[in-house]
Amino acid sequence: MGEVHTGLLQNSGEISESTCRQVLGITAGETVRVSRRPIVHAVSPERLTGVDCALPAASRSRVRGVGTVVSRCAVTGGRVAQGSSYVRVVRSETDRRLAWSHYLARPGVVEVLGKAKAADLAEGFTGDPAPGCLDLGAVSGRFLDLVQSSPLLDRRAPFKIPRTSLRWVAETGEPSIRFTLHTEQERTLRLTHPGPFTPAVVDLCEDLATHDWLLTSLLVIVERARIGTTPEAQAVARLAPAIDHLLHLWMPAARVEEWLTPFWDSLERRPGFTRQWRSLVDRVRDQVAMNTLALLSVSAETGRR
Repeated sequence: MGEVHTGLLQNSGEISESTCRQVLGITAGETVRVSRRPIVHAVSPERLTGVDCALPAASRSRVRGVGTVVSRCAVTGGRVAQGSSYVRVVRSETDRRLAWSHYLARPGVVEVLGKAKAADLAEGFTGDPAPGCLDLGAVSGRFLDLVQSSPLLDRRAPFKIPRTSLRWVAETGEPSIRFTLHTEQERTLRLTHPGPFTPAVVDLCEDLATHDWLLTSLLVIVERARIGTTPEAQAVARLAPAIDHLLHLWMPAARVEEWLTPFWDSLERRPGFTRQWRSLVDRVRDQVAMNTLALLSVSAETGRR
């Protein structure tokens, strides 16, 4: 289970690859991983956070978990920032808490002390977790705040868009995926896949979170433009941030392993991420074209006079 927080990097423009490395160099001596194709994507070194707390359960039963949370930050295209945390939940071989050295030797694993059902924990985490339970969102948010507070960023973002959060649970079984919008900022994902858990599942969830945020942000910008109720020039000015900072970032599944791409394909059929994205992009470009034609018409009329 994991949670991804996604938001606009707090900088006036796209940052370079070298700046990405510096911004994400949050652990001395550790390497920032960067891929350049098809779009620059930089990932910070992973950090561990020790936890000893109740785990969310739909039945509200008391389930104790002890272990470590894996967290990392990423920047995509020099514009989109993410904080991501996850754990793999397993049954402990003993009913008592062991020394921290045991848990540190198993990074990203939280051991359940006592009895618990996987379905109960999955429903609890993607539902409405009780206060005081494992809060991966708080961990992810803290790491994202750490990146956003970098002195290398000028904190003059070109527009204001709220962060989104994606809580996800991955289980082993017959392939299925269920993506749910709860509020304007909160989403959940239930994923069932064959075979054991691998970090590639985390990559898929982060990629989905990135594109969900892009789609949400573009939708908000288009709504703010009030197309049809404001003058064309004013509407185009309000759409400009999307053109300058978002439209070139849409590349779903570009960094997802091939065996996981059928899950993206399923989401493309319903709810249809790319279909909605293209519809919004066409609307933005139509407004720009109409405004350009209007300006050319005015210029030609002025020239004839």
